[in-house]
Amino acid sequence: MMQEKKKSVALTDEEQIRQLYQDMYAAMIAKDRGELERIHDETYLLIHMTGMRQSREEYIDSILDGTLNYYSKDDVKIDVSVSGGEAKLTGKSRVTAAVFGGGKHTWPLRMNMDLVRRDDGWKIVRSAASMY
Repeated sequence: MMQEKKKSVALTDEEQIRQLYQDMYAAMIAKDRGELERIHDETYLLIHMTGMRQSREEYIDSILDGTLNYYSKDDVKIDVSVSGGEAKLTGKSRVTAAVFGGGKHTWPLRMNMDLVRRDDGWKIVRSAASMY
């Protein structure tokens, strides 16, 4: 009996970016600093729907200290466009979270993201959150 060899299939840039979006939310829910640092570039900037801005460290610290608590995400639509070493992702998801001392709610959240390809893969450099 011959054993079938598993083929390693390289993901396209679009697939890698979509996976990064999934990994980001999983790390937010798990409060996984190492994974959040892997996903977000050192220059990362988050613009909350209130207009508040957070650097990568401020954002990750807010997740870890319970200021931002994420519980689940259900994707509605994810659009990705790639141009050379840069990409844009717009993710529309229903996100259940409790943030800034408020109660647990589910929001229709749109994340507009800018990404760049680095030596170690795609990184998110900027996110702007809004509702849709």
